[in-house]
Amino acid sequence: MIEENVKKLLEEIPERNQQGEKVTLVAAIKTQTVENINRAIEAGITDIGDNHAQEFRDKNDYILPSARRHFIGHLQTNKLKYLIGKVGLYQSIDRLEIARALDEKSARAGITSQILLEVNIGSELSKSGFAPDDVDGALREIGALENLKIKGLMAMLPESDDRELLRALATRMRTLYDELNAKYGGFEYLSMGMSGDWRLCVECGSNMIRLGTAIFGARHYN
Repeated sequence: MIEENVKKLLEEIPERNQQGEKVTLVAAIKTQTVENINRAIEAGITDIGDNHAQEFRDKNDYILPSARRHFIGHLQTNKLKYLIGKVGLYQSIDRLEIARALDEKSARAGITSQILLEVNIGSELSKSGFAPDDVDGALREIGALENLKIKGLMAMLPESDDRELLRALATRMRTLYDELNAKYGGFEYLSMGMSGDWRLCVECGSNMIRLGTAIFGARHYN
């Protein structure tokens, strides 16, 4: 099933969005076995995203090294030690505190860590991230940290059946991305879109999508 799902997705996902940017598929591997993760990589997945630092720690040595590692879950300062120097892109920098902590640990390791700023585009109390109006200020402050490199923005749309609302939010996210990139430069990734809404997000300008269920099927939690 995994191999078939990956093949189907790689055929269906457009190579580039309407802005001409390459669309990157990141497999969301939360709760998946090492065997399933490696099957997805062997089927053609080039990027994988973890949600939990301890799960990353426990599985990292057994996952095929060809896949670029992303961290897409909520970051905790005391868990960064499991990730530093091993994650290619931290997608979920949602507050100044975690940015400063990652910068400090990156400096100690002698590396520069690539990050995305997480935006709470739906202004949902249940989700973390910078408010859209606060992203500019956060970008200025985090952009001054010497051991972090901001590569773009990340967002999760609300769970809703209102497609017009979702389209409006996704379009607003793309507009914010373009405005801030024009102002500061250096952006490469607008990470927006999951298994239920990735098509809409790519239509609205996302160039990175994070899919779990579409690849592995429904998750089973212990």
